[in-house]
Amino acid sequence: MIKIIVLIPLILSLLWFGYLQVNKYTLEQGKQGFVYIFVLSGVIAVFYTLMLFLTH
Repeated sequence: MIKIIVLIPLILSLLWFGYLQVNKYTLEQGKQGFVYIFVLSGVIAVFYTLMLFLTH
């Protein structure tokens, strides 16, 4: 369970970074995308944690 919570933002961040590099954007220009990735990943982590406690 912990692996998936760590892997989701890592993989999404790597994909976003690759997209920025291919399209020649700077990290500064793509900063908002990283914020969205970490917020979405946080929501997913909270959901999975809540489900883990509710189903046990």
